[in-house]
Parts: sequence; C-alpha cells; structure tokens
Amino acid sequence: MIQRLIIYILFAVVLISCGEYEKILKSSDYSFKYDKAMAYYEEEDYVKAGTLLEQITNVYKGTTKADTVQYYRAMSYFNQRDFLMASHYFQELFQTYPNSNYAEEAAFMTGYCYYELSPRPSLDQENSFRAINTLSLFIMNYPESDKVKEAQRIVEELEEKLVEKSYMNARLYFDLGMYKSAIIALRNSLNQYPDTKYREELMFLILRSNYLLATNSVESRKMERFQSTVDEYYSYIGEFPNGEFSDEAEDIYRRSMNVLGQEIN
Repeated sequence: MIQRLIIYILFAVVLISCGEYEKILKSSDYSFKYDKAMAYYEEEDYVKAGTLLEQITNVYKGTTKADTVQYYRAMSYFNQRDFLMASHYFQELFQTYPNSNYAEEAAFMTGYCYYELSPRPSLDQENSFRAINTLSLFIMNYPESDKVKEAQRIVEELEEKLVEKSYMNARLYFDLGMYKSAIIALRNSLNQYPDTKYREELMFLILRSNYLLATNSVESRKMERFQSTVDEYYSYIGEFPNGEFSDEAEDIYRRSMNVLGQEIN
C-alpha cells in the first residue's frame, strides 16, 4: 500500500509539473518565461530551459539581457551534448556581442564544441580543423585568458590526430599495393607534417614503394625506377643511418644496384 501511495504521489507531481510547464510555454509574459528558464537551468533541466530560451531569444534582442539569453541557450544545448547546436549559438554570441562578458567564454566554447565533435582519426576531420582554427583564434584574441593552456592542449591533441589521419591515409595506399599513389601520399604527409613521429617509417615506405613499383614495372621504366629507389635509399639512410628499417633498406639498395649493374662501394 505504501509503495502504491508513493507511486501515485510521484505520478501526480509529474502531471502537475507537466501542466505547469505547458502553461509557461503558452504564456505571453516573457519576463516570467525568462525567470523560469533560469530556474530550470539551475535545476539542470536543460531541455525545458533551452526550449523556453528559444522562445524568448528574438524578444530580448537589443536588450541588456540579449547576450545572457544567448549564452544560456548555448549552454543548455551544450549540457544536452548537442555540440553542433551549441557551437552555432556560442559562435553567434561572440560574433554578435563581442563586448559581452560572455564573449571570451563563448569563443572558447565554440572551439571546445568542435573538439567534442572531432571523430576518431580514420574518419573525416573537418571538425578537428574547425576546432584548431577556432581555438587558435581564441588564443590570439585572449592571450591572458585562464583557458589558454587548455586551448593549447586541445590544439596539440587535435594536430596529433591529423598527423595520425595523414599517416593512415598514406599507409593505406601502400597496403593496397597502389605504390605510385602511395609515393605521392607518403610525400604529401611528410611535407605537411615534417616533424611527425612517423617520419622514419614514412621515408622507408617511400623507399620500399619505389622498389616495389620498379620491380613490377615494364622493362622500359625499370631502370629509371630502380635509380629512384637508390636515390630514396640515400635519403633514408642519410637521415636514419641506424634506423629501425636500416637493414631492410640496405637489402633493397643492394638488390636495386644489382639490377642497375652498378658496383656497391
């Protein structure tokens, strides 16, 4: 009996609460809606808070509370983990109200939302680029902000992800046996990220791709491509004389020189 009574009471409370919220939604008292939206936000009911703030945004444009409404609308979406909508409203806030007390945080949060939207390295990295660009601009505009260190950490993390993405794309061509395309992709990865942690492996893969391309070439192209392989060997071994792949690189070099009919010093 007691359990049933508790259930009935809770059900009644929910009905009353829903009825109250419906009345607020239909109300034309915008000041009342604003106060209730703030109350719902404090209670962490971000769906109701966000819905009410959506209703009054246009009403408060041009008023002293316009940026506050915009900020809490964005935060309501953020706390619902709707980072796409949150990023849009944060960006709109700092662009529309650059002198607002919320502008600095909104600029940071725009980039942070893109960071949350950034997927694993194997997927499209458009949001990673957006986060890097937005947070780099934030660091430039607010160099004294207490969020600069966090922004820098995120930028570094995302840049590592882009390096990983670039490496994976280049490596894929090699794994598929598309050696001509692999050479182009591997070079592009090195040119784009010359300090990458994959530098030695990328240089070796360029060497090996040249060798495999030469091995499978028609006779008229073989000598030219084996010479390119030798050139790539010198590039690799010059930078990594005792590298992880130096023994295999040496074997490729000897095989290529044998095909070219050249003596090994």
